[in-house]
Amino acid sequence: MEYSTFGRHVAIDTWGVQFDLLNDAEFLKRQMVEAAEACGATVLGVQAKQFSPQGATVLVLLSESHLSIHTYPERGFAALDCYTCGETVDPQIAIDYLISVLKPEKVYAKKLIRGIGELEVSEPECKVLNEVNK
Repeated sequence: MEYSTFGRHVAIDTWGVQFDLLNDAEFLKRQMVEAAEACGATVLGVQAKQFSPQGATVLVLLSESHLSIHTYPERGFAALDCYTCGETVDPQIAIDYLISVLKPEKVYAKKLIRGIGELEVSEPECKVLNEVNK
């Protein structure tokens, strides 16, 4: 059987997120699993770490690759990324789900196409929340 190495990788920086949302590893863990399931990915495992005095990291291991978040609640900042291999699971759906939950004021995104030879990167884009929700 021939397997494709094609994959999509979406990485975003979010700004202007409420402190409480970014400082709750258990809440983020539940939302990340929901996001993974929403895009049709298969969750293999989840690791979450609540930092002191604040901050959290959550990694969702997917059969298709991974979904992660690293938060800085004191800055209203979170870095998220989702990489999925193959063409049936769209990482953008997981990212869009998390944006709808976190409701950032600003989102900066980079999208990569991987596994096709030369790395293809889309131009970085900045979206204000109102534009994200349109």
